[in-house]
Amino acid sequence: MLRSLHVSNYVLIDSLEIDFPEGLVIITGQTGAGKSILIGALELVLGGKADASLVGAHGETCVVEAEFQVAGDSALQAILERNDLEETDTLTIRRVVNRSGRSRSFVSDEPVSLPVLQELSERLIDIHSQHQTLRLADPAFRMSMLDHYAGNGSRLAACRVAWSAWQEARKALADTTARLAALQTEKGYNEALFRKLDEARLREGELEELEAEQKQLAHAEELKEYLSAAEEILTPSDDRAPLTAQLKEAEKQMARAGRFIPSLEPLEKRLESVRLELEDIAEEVEGANNRLEVSPERLEQVEDRMSLLYELMKKHGVATEGELIAVRDRLGRDLTDTGALEERVAELRKEADEAARAYGKAAEALHASRQKAAEGFADAIAESLVFLELDRAVFKVELADAAEGPSGKDAVRFLFSSTGKAPQDLAKVASGGEMSRIMLSLKAMMARYTAMPTLIFDEIDTGVSGSAADRMGQMIGRMGDDMQVLAITHLPQVAAKGKAHYLVSKENDVTSIRPLSPAERVQEIARLLSGSVITEAAVANAESLLGVSLF
Repeated sequence: MLRSLHVSNYVLIDSLEIDFPEGLVIITGQTGAGKSILIGALELVLGGKADASLVGAHGETCVVEAEFQVAGDSALQAILERNDLEETDTLTIRRVVNRSGRSRSFVSDEPVSLPVLQELSERLIDIHSQHQTLRLADPAFRMSMLDHYAGNGSRLAACRVAWSAWQEARKALADTTARLAALQTEKGYNEALFRKLDEARLREGELEELEAEQKQLAHAEELKEYLSAAEEILTPSDDRAPLTAQLKEAEKQMARAGRFIPSLEPLEKRLESVRLELEDIAEEVEGANNRLEVSPERLEQVEDRMSLLYELMKKHGVATEGELIAVRDRLGRDLTDTGALEERVAELRKEADEAARAYGKAAEALHASRQKAAEGFADAIAESLVFLELDRAVFKVELADAAEGPSGKDAVRFLFSSTGKAPQDLAKVASGGEMSRIMLSLKAMMARYTAMPTLIFDEIDTGVSGSAADRMGQMIGRMGDDMQVLAITHLPQVAAKGKAHYLVSKENDVTSIRPLSPAERVQEIARLLSGSVITEAAVANAESLLGVSLF
């Protein structure tokens, strides 16, 4: 239950601290006093939308903090444990919003994400706002009502798991089938590409070797001239001795001179070294010249091979033989994978069929449970409506086929008639007052099945008056016997049923709330009865409603 609420610098609330008791708590106030602001503060701390407009005029932030008694709520304790939050009997939630509109959320002083805050809030309070009757037109809301009554929590969870598994299986099958179809469509083309690359006998580094060979072959005659000229200088001819022989003679002469001038002796060795190096060079030049051939045929072969490699690289959008080899290998794998994919498609189709059957079974279990619960649900609501003085009301729950989804294959319609005639779509035929009574009946029923600790009604009695309002007060009062109920109301018949009564007021554009004493409560209910001018008759009527006397 909600134990206390602390609000600071929120819209028109400067500062507010208030404790709430168990049972039915009544909240009243003049129109425009700020009752909706109070509900807004509660919605904010429970994870509602935050923006800069919520920050009041007396600071850079607004703060809303709520304290809850949660002892014995195992489901809520499980949420705390799952999110690494301390398990506790008293839970404090704080929301801080700054001028930029950014907000921070805390649970027992630990920062939490908004989704975690909202998950916790769903176990703490159900707020019925003034316009929530519009939710009766929402298919998901109607389904939720019936599922809660039927106790379909585990069946619904199983159906959602089965739906998710089926969708995953369908997607895997579709993706694999599409890949197989693409491979099969391109199979002939890919085979031709692979065959050409395979026949090319590719190897890394080949193009570099070919380019070097092509350069030599293209200039072979010119190279022959260069090498022959060098060879002629280094080898003997008819009219002169070879250069090496001349160096040999120079060595001898230098040896003779060295006998007389010792410093010249090293020159003999150096001349010998030069001669030996020239002899090696001459041999290599001769060998290179002998090996070099002028071959237009080989040049043509090399250039053809280079053209093939260039053509293949351009065709496949690559720059090296290594990348071209990778393309070949990928095409080879794709061609091999076709058979494997055919087997995988068969497996996935079987898995998808099994998942579809599992989903169908889960959806059918939900449908059967809903079908079984529908009549009892409708009878319980109809009984409440009779109590709320819709004596001839007819309320029916109709199940229809709907598109498959995580919640099964059902659609729920609420049918209503206030005259006892054939019921029609509730959203189309119910008046505002009838909608309020239907919504209260639904909330009263759901309070019994959801174990919600606190329920807040924001003028659920709109459009109702007289004895019907008294009946609504009785029903809300009975709900307060089993849970904490905060009821914002303008009806004295409802206000008189509360165990505690708070007044919201506004002075100098500042909203405040305070508990009323017994005497003040009589005056407030008298105001609700008679308006701004409180008459003696209104006071007497208020005392009668409260079962008290001030005199």
